[in-house]
Amino acid sequence: MVSFAMAGIVAVLVFAVLLGGWEWRWRSTGSTPSFVNSDVLWALQRERIDQGEGSATVFIGDSRMLFDMDLDVWERLDGRRPIQLALEGTSAMNTLEDLAADTAFKGRLFVSATPGLFFSGFSYRGKAIANWKTTSITARTGQWLSMNLLEPVWAFLNPDFALFTVLARQPWPPRAGIRTRLDVRKISESDRDRNTHLWRRVETDSAYQKLVQFIWMQDPGPPPGVTPAMVAAGINREIARARKAVTALRARGVLVLFVRHPSAGPLLVSEDRGFPRAATWDVLLQRTGEKGIHYADYPELQGYDIPEWSHLSASEATRYTAALHGVAARVDPQFVRRATAAEVRQY
Repeated sequence: MVSFAMAGIVAVLVFAVLLGGWEWRWRSTGSTPSFVNSDVLWALQRERIDQGEGSATVFIGDSRMLFDMDLDVWERLDGRRPIQLALEGTSAMNTLEDLAADTAFKGRLFVSATPGLFFSGFSYRGKAIANWKTTSITARTGQWLSMNLLEPVWAFLNPDFALFTVLARQPWPPRAGIRTRLDVRKISESDRDRNTHLWRRVETDSAYQKLVQFIWMQDPGPPPGVTPAMVAAGINREIARARKAVTALRARGVLVLFVRHPSAGPLLVSEDRGFPRAATWDVLLQRTGEKGIHYADYPELQGYDIPEWSHLSASEATRYTAALHGVAARVDPQFVRRATAAEVRQY
């Protein structure tokens, strides 16, 4: 009996040491406890619309809408907190259609139109949108336990720090005929309601910043076999989808505003080359009949720090959110509450 008890104590101590070491390893990189941006967390935010917040301001689209918009700033300027439904690497289109079909939604909608995603329809996290109505009790229970007991304490819970994920990205010897493609790494941190910002390490660690830049540019053009005619057909298809969804939303009195957030460097060059504004953004606004904010049209939406060419740094996101709020008020005062000069100056 004594030997079993001693073995149990030793096992617990070894586990504690290993767990503490793993936690220390990731905290040493600058990671802090934050909420995992899971599909279930997205579903909980999506449900708010059908649970009494149908008149809310909602942000949809890709990671630029997710990382670049500071919900705290918007709430202070607008008087109410928006619902964040943007998803990384995912076109706004599926969420746009989902909301168009939901008669409970009668609010204001800000739609991110990042060229390579919106006009291609690419949906890296499309399952979150497709499955939110069927989230199981088990998944909800696991989400609650994780959000309330684990995620506020442990930094290593980010999927990028999973043991087998770390092992898979080690510099293993190359295999003939196998092309190695780097997956997206941890670049953000999120709050309980998906208020998300760029991870500070992307700003301060130049090597890590270059790694993220490389990941964005490892596939700079269309996939092999995709012709310009196919790209053009895809653009027309997505604009037609947007027009249909916007028509349904407009019929219910929903206000829709498209937003082209800033990008920089070689990534911007690639976006402009593959999806020229005249063939995408301008056509989108013309065919849908809706208004839009393109960062290139407003000096106050330019000149921000974009460390890895795609997303604003966390500190810049606060100032950018305030500036975008002000532009939206000028484009159409119905979209936002016009903030006072004193409120804006604090940013």
